Amino acid sequence: MLKFIVKLHPEIAIKSKSVRKRFTQVLERNIKIILRRIDENVKVKNNWDNISVESQSADENVRCQFVDNLKRVPGIVQFIEVQETAFEGLDDIYQRTLELAGHSIENKTFCVRVKRRGDHEFTSSDVERYVGGGLNQHVEGARVKLSKPEVTVKIEIKGDLAYIVTHTHYGIAGFPLPTQEDVLSLISGGFDSGVATYQMMRKGARTHFLFFNLGGAAHEIGVKQVSHFLWNRFSSTHKVKFITVDFEPVVAEILENVENGQMGVVLKRMMMRAGSQVAERLNIPALVTGESIGQVSSQTLANLNVIDRVTETLIIRPLIQHDKAEIINIARDIGTIEMAEAMPEYCGVISKKPTVKAKLETIIAEEAKFDFDVLDTVIKNATVKDIREIETEAKEEVKEAETASQLPENGVILDIRSPDEEDADPLEVEGVDVEHLPFFRLSTKFADLPQDKEYYLYCKKGVMSQLQALILHENGFMNVKVYKPE
Repeated sequence: MLKFIVKLHPEIAIKSKSVRKRFTQVLERNIKIILRRIDENVKVKNNWDNISVESQSADENVRCQFVDNLKRVPGIVQFIEVQETAFEGLDDIYQRTLELAGHSIENKTFCVRVKRRGDHEFTSSDVERYVGGGLNQHVEGARVKLSKPEVTVKIEIKGDLAYIVTHTHYGIAGFPLPTQEDVLSLISGGFDSGVATYQMMRKGARTHFLFFNLGGAAHEIGVKQVSHFLWNRFSSTHKVKFITVDFEPVVAEILENVENGQMGVVLKRMMMRAGSQVAERLNIPALVTGESIGQVSSQTLANLNVIDRVTETLIIRPLIQHDKAEIINIARDIGTIEMAEAMPEYCGVISKKPTVKAKLETIIAEEAKFDFDVLDTVIKNATVKDIREIETEAKEEVKEAETASQLPENGVILDIRSPDEEDADPLEVEGVDVEHLPFFRLSTKFADLPQDKEYYLYCKKGVMSQLQALILHENGFMNVKVYKPE
């Protein structure tokens, strides 16, 4: 038989009676949903000051699954694994404790700590002395040490039952889902947005996903993998939506019309505009981003101030004061680090000298050059899916276009960097034709090129070339590869 006792998060325990009741009922329901996927006969009971979990299974695999899942339920800060035993006297408690915990204190220092509730002929201290003395005498190498022992043997007594703690486990804390209002997380698949999404889930907010696609199918598959992983791991008790907005036309419009130094702030404002409209359509009151003060040029206080003025929708930034190293450590703890490391870094909107102190009037003047019909169109064409629908898509392998450093006779290098990058560092390859076509014009201009040639896309890092090659493949242009100099 398996038995766990879930301790209430202190922030739940101190709330008013009505709020505490609602939170614990929600937590009880979520635990049932999660654990009944493992054992449909599991019993979950709300005891007001804790939640008990019981299963008749003796399967170690079931036990491990229970522990793993309870560790990931928002609202659980700690839970203990116990063995229940009836007793008539102190010696019964000692004998059962020796049987269950004796092996854990061999050749170690230990102490016994007892919590007791009910009327008994003995005190908690009496139990500690009796059990502790017996263990000290009969367990090889065990020594009592009341201050900072290597092992603490814990016993809880209620009425005529003793609960001997065999393991203490720690959860992710926070609040049960969904005791807070819904939020819409701007997910890019990198370290920051994934961690920010997790932080909102653990605070009890049903967190939906909004993805601005800047790099075709490969980028989308990677983001779907991260999103489905986070939902399945920390939020699967509730359905959420995954929304995709094709933002490439918006990027192209910015690159064509906006002054170089202002592009990053304008792009973020366009994302917030789009996010706000999507959130309003879905009746979601807040957006979530992974921004952190000073991490990149668009995240200075001055720039964030200008970005926020574009919408009245609340923008939540859980990581605003986190260092990058802290964010990466959390990504490692929650299991997204490998996916974030593999996510291609989109490098389409890079300013030579991006502003770090944007002026609202300057940004508004630059946005006056922007065709807002483009933004309206991509928002209108956004796709909305149940997160469960993307599981198959998330399992797809991220494809890669063929890469070459040597070109055939009919090969042409297509330099897809922005004009500013080309001017700063012209590409010249002896004996090979090099043509220039910025990536933001590829989708509309590539079909006009002679299709009897092999085209090798080039950019400095190779990331944009891979993304654009795959997009062209999706549109039926299979004569495209990636050029990577030796």
